[in-house]
Amino acid sequence: MPISEDVIVVGGGIAGSVAALSAAETGVSVRLISHKKSTLRHASGLIDVLGYTADGSGPLADPYEALDSLPEGHPYRVVGSDAVREGLALFDQIAGDEYLGGHTDTNALVPTHGGAVKPTARYPRAAAGGIASDDRDMLLVGFESMTDFEASLAADHLDAAGVPFDVTGVTVEFPKTFRADAKVTRFAKALDTDEDVGSRGTREALAAAVEPHLDGAERVGFPSLLGDDHRHEVRDDLESYLGAEVFEVPMGPPSLPGLRLEDLLFDALDEAGVGMSTGNKAVGYETDGDALSAVVVDRQGREIPYHADAFVLATGGLVGKGIGSSREGVREPLFDCHVPHPEDRYDWFVDDAFGDHPFAAFGVAPDDRLRPQDADGDAEFANLFAAGGVVGGADVAAEKSASGVSLATGVVAGREAGESA
Repeated sequence: MPISEDVIVVGGGIAGSVAALSAAETGVSVRLISHKKSTLRHASGLIDVLGYTADGSGPLADPYEALDSLPEGHPYRVVGSDAVREGLALFDQIAGDEYLGGHTDTNALVPTHGGAVKPTARYPRAAAGGIASDDRDMLLVGFESMTDFEASLAADHLDAAGVPFDVTGVTVEFPKTFRADAKVTRFAKALDTDEDVGSRGTREALAAAVEPHLDGAERVGFPSLLGDDHRHEVRDDLESYLGAEVFEVPMGPPSLPGLRLEDLLFDALDEAGVGMSTGNKAVGYETDGDALSAVVVDRQGREIPYHADAFVLATGGLVGKGIGSSREGVREPLFDCHVPHPEDRYDWFVDDAFGDHPFAAFGVAPDDRLRPQDADGDAEFANLFAAGGVVGGADVAAEKSASGVSLATGVVAGREAGESA
């Protein structure tokens, strides 16, 4: 029996998930196809809309005020500010009370594990105690077995950044000993289940190791490993033992906040009745006239067509391999969509490592319905819509806008696909 839905979304990150949910809201049947595990496990879990302008000005207090300054062709200029707000509203609906920041248009400044402060629109509740505009003194805590968070160095960087509070850092031993390459999930599990470490649990033992270093600090930041299923309970217990607010500092990959965000999105997809096909790669497509009729998926060596009336492409940018490059040029590899780029490869980048590199904004150029366009400006397919990092025109890493672009384009692409199915 052939597989058939009204809408098929290819890609399982924020953009793909939001596009699938947006399409489902139009009343159609939706299936999401993803190959590998989503890149969310490498993400901070923060929801950035716009932290800096295209020319590097910032950090921005109000991202909406800067939207009109972005260049023509930027995804935000294509979908408009209403779509940005709509994407955030859908995210707030998905995240519930797990995320904060929805009470204002103003960015919050959240400390990073390197000691910088990052402008972001939404942040996990677990990170709320670390907001940099808060003037309460702060202690950062690292662990001897985790070399990717140097608490004293992060504290020095925050102090140099001019934060309005005293901040110090200390490195302690985690109460349980794990193997050298233990994952953050192992640390989280020990706190989640409050594993016994002699005469007391892991949470109490950790607080006892930290308490001598408090020195009047009213809040204490740990790397993002304070439990998973019972993360609120872990923080509550640590706060009770320490007499100070406890928060998590967003970390690099593998990221527990990113994994928690993935769980929120997948729970929402389940609730919306979106079908999921994971672990198999989309390798081709079929057409009917000027429209797509199917995406072909490689399932254990068999090529299976997934038919639909409309499709959303949400496979990511260069990093996620949703955009491919070679000596011959830059293309979108699944549907072979056109990607505008200089013919000379030496014009893809600039000499300054931190300069304005053209390759950072490579992606498909969509029309006002987010349909990828060919070199002549015509829609590649009448029923294909694009969302997220595969859409070009924005250097999302420099702007700190990746999540916002995914939300805004995801909600529009999904709705367009649903209404055209």
